[in-house]
Amino acid sequence: MKKSLLALSLLTAGLAVPFSANAALEKGDFLIRAGAVTVAPNDSSSGIKAGSDDLGGYASVDNNTQLGLNFAYMVADHWAVELLAATPFSHDVSLGGSPAGLDSLNGGLGNVKHLPPTLSVLYYPMDSSSKFQPYAGVGVNYTMFFDESVDSSAKAKGFSNLELDNSWGLAGQIGMDYFITDNITLNAQVRYIDIDTNATVDLEGVGNLNVDVDIDPWVYMVGIGYKF
Repeated sequence: MKKSLLALSLLTAGLAVPFSANAALEKGDFLIRAGAVTVAPNDSSSGIKAGSDDLGGYASVDNNTQLGLNFAYMVADHWAVELLAATPFSHDVSLGGSPAGLDSLNGGLGNVKHLPPTLSVLYYPMDSSSKFQPYAGVGVNYTMFFDESVDSSAKAKGFSNLELDNSWGLAGQIGMDYFITDNITLNAQVRYIDIDTNATVDLEGVGNLNVDVDIDPWVYMVGIGYKF
């Protein structure tokens, strides 16, 4: 029992002492992070419209996980600018909730890819010598949609020409870096990004349909980083 208490005391003391004489993060440092990023839409939409007629229903977008990259530069002690990048995300788009008689509007519609580069300003409140470096940030996002395609099942119903508008929006995040060596860090972060788009698609016999979609995803990342 005494040995266990002694070991716990030593561990606690070790965590309380800076891990080296070097600062964890200070002005001029450059940090690269890589890891798994999941985009989980918190979506809502208008009704599906044909011209000025609201046909009801809604559009939805599913989750996707890709490789994410962060590039952060400490412009001053406690302050950094950061760019979020990733390999292209791919999302299935579905329609649902349409009234009786418009069953063709229910089901899978297609697939779309997007890139969400986000530029943020980060604030690190802890002393620069601490291993544990939580932070909070705000920034601006530009989401580019591309490679929109209609599923074969939707094509059989008469759908074609799916398109989504690009989006500008604000972004907020909280996160943490934990330095396991002077240069290597474990990272976790959560973001909320304002992504609003208008989707259009053609339906044979009806014409052009459009729907406003607020994707507004939560974005989760877990990874490792390296400080230069």
